[in-house]
Amino acid sequence: MGECLGLYLHIPFCRSKCDYCDFYSLAGKEDRMDEYQKALLRHVVESAVVAHSDPVDSIYIGGGTPTWYGEKRLVELLRTVKRQFTTTKDVEVTIEANPDSVDEKMLRHLRRMGVNRISMGMQSGSDEELRAIHRPHTYQQVEEAVAAVRGAKIRNLNLDLIYGLPGQTMESWQETVEKALSLNPEHLSCYGLTVEEGTPLAQRVARGEQLPDEDMQATLYLWTVERLAQAGYEQYEISNFAKRGFQSRHNMKYWMGRPYMGLGAAAHSDFGGRRYSFVSNLDAYIQGMLHGDEVVEESEQITRRERGSEYLMLRLRTVHGIDEWEYRREYMMNFEPLEAKLSEFEQRGWAHRQGRRWKFTPEGFLLSNQLIGQLLELQESVTLGGTLERIRKQREEG
Repeated sequence: MGECLGLYLHIPFCRSKCDYCDFYSLAGKEDRMDEYQKALLRHVVESAVVAHSDPVDSIYIGGGTPTWYGEKRLVELLRTVKRQFTTTKDVEVTIEANPDSVDEKMLRHLRRMGVNRISMGMQSGSDEELRAIHRPHTYQQVEEAVAAVRGAKIRNLNLDLIYGLPGQTMESWQETVEKALSLNPEHLSCYGLTVEEGTPLAQRVARGEQLPDEDMQATLYLWTVERLAQAGYEQYEISNFAKRGFQSRHNMKYWMGRPYMGLGAAAHSDFGGRRYSFVSNLDAYIQGMLHGDEVVEESEQITRRERGSEYLMLRLRTVHGIDEWEYRREYMMNFEPLEAKLSEFEQRGWAHRQGRRWKFTPEGFLLSNQLIGQLLELQESVTLGGTLERIRKQREEG
């Protein structure tokens, strides 16, 4: 029996596409849901054989909007997963939801199938801001959906929020956060708006629409970190905050480098020493799964050095941070140059050290892409230098 496995199932259907979204999701394709379900169920059965008896301790159904997929299909999917895979007694089962696509009856049925965590896309407490990004719901529907979650006796709720939205001010963001806190979720995910290439939002920006700039986003973020700490939410990753005992088990698998399988169109996996993904095309995925065509889009074996890079990239997103001897032991690389760079970051208030462990501060999290990039460049130069030195010695000995 291997390490506990995370299972991700991708539902690529939405009622409508939001202007900022670049995930693989489709609106207006409800007529393909039944065929997709057949393909996904077959994928579940085939993947369970590959997983052997590795226990699954987290199941995450994401999208898209899984609750738009329909209660009947979700129940059938969960039943098949639990029949085919070995799940732990305390398995965390999360379903993503939009406020306009859930009701208490549906949620009660899902809870009976083992769903014990809902991740809901609130995004904003302002109807004006929601309309600006073409979200298909109002804040009142958020309140009604949260009441339905509680009525269904689901006791682990995450709310997604976005700062940096069109027209957003410090005052409107603070109001959004306070509204979210009034709903008493166990978990909050607060993301800075990113303008992704090819999205309607990117087109709007190209036409001259102004968004809150980086300095404004930084101000919103740092206020959020402080406010949520006051409210009893511990920050455990750049964008994620939880009451004690309610960290997302599934997401921690990504950040801590644990194995997970992704099933469905566009899903990604890290399992068996390989990273691989499936085609980001609904028809090609259905055709492949039902008729034996190729569905793997990319696949690569991960080397120890690449794992060392992932260790830096992923662990430094969390308050867990990185540990000198963990790095040396697992990846057999010299930590001293990294420590010198981290000490520079510490002097600037971007990192701090606890024993042999290094973590970013909230200010460091804001600059994490740049800071981690510097560490990765340093790691690469050190590794290359070590390789050249070994070659030189081998030549001299030869």
